[in-house]
Amino acid sequence: MDDHPVTLITGASRGLGLALARALAARGHRLVIDARGAVALERARAELAELTEVVAVPGDVASDAHRRTLVVAAERLGRLDALVNNASLLGPSPRPGLVDHPLDDLERVYRVNALAPLGLVQRALPLLVASHGRVVNVTSDAGSEAYAGWGGYGSSKAALDALTLVLAAEHPELRVYVVDPGDMRTQMHQEAFPGEDISDRPDPQQVVPALVRLVEGELPSGRHRAEDLLAVGGVR
Repeated sequence: MDDHPVTLITGASRGLGLALARALAARGHRLVIDARGAVALERARAELAELTEVVAVPGDVASDAHRRTLVVAAERLGRLDALVNNASLLGPSPRPGLVDHPLDDLERVYRVNALAPLGLVQRALPLLVASHGRVVNVTSDAGSEAYAGWGGYGSSKAALDALTLVLAAEHPELRVYVVDPGDMRTQMHQEAFPGEDISDRPDPQQVVPALVRLVEGELPSGRHRAEDLLAVGGVR
C-alpha cells in the first residue's frame, strides 16, 4: 500500500483550495479534490497530476451522494489522513440584511457551509480514525464578529465553528480544527464586494503555510487564525 498521505480538499478548483492542493501535492500528498465546476476542476486535476496522484470528483458538497463518492475515492486510495472542508457559498450578492434575506437562499448557504462539512466527517470518520487524521474546516471572522450584511454567511460559519469544536471534544483521537484564513484575493471575496477593488488583499498562497501546519502538524484541536499561525512560523 502506498504510504504517501491522502488529503481530501473540497472547493479545490480555485482560490485557497487550489493553492493548498498545489502545496500539498508538492509535499507528496495524494489528493481527492472536488468543485461544482467540472471544467475548472479538470484544469486543476491536470495541473496537480504532474506532481502527484489526484482524483477529481465534480459535484456539490450539499449532496450526500456526492459526499459518499468523495469518501469512496479516498477508500480506493487506501487511506484518508486529512479532510479539508474548504468549499463555501456566499449567498446573494449584493449581500442583503437578515430581514430581507430569502430563507431558501439562507438554507442553501447553511447546507453548503455547515451541514456538508459535518456530513463529510460523518462519512469519512472510520478512515480518519484509522489514520489518526485531521479535519480542517475553513471558517471566517464573520462567524465570530457581527458585520452588517453578513448575517447569512456569518451565521453559517458560526454554526460551523460550533460544530467543529464539539467534534473536537467528542473525538480526542483526531485533530479537529476550524481555521480563519482572513481576507484574501479570491473570486468569492470579490463577489462579496461587487465593483470594489480588492487587489490589496493577500493572495491565497500567502495563507497556505498556515493550513499546511494544521494538516501536517501536531497543534491542539480548536479554532485557529492563519495570521497567528503564520506569526509563529509557517512551513517553507
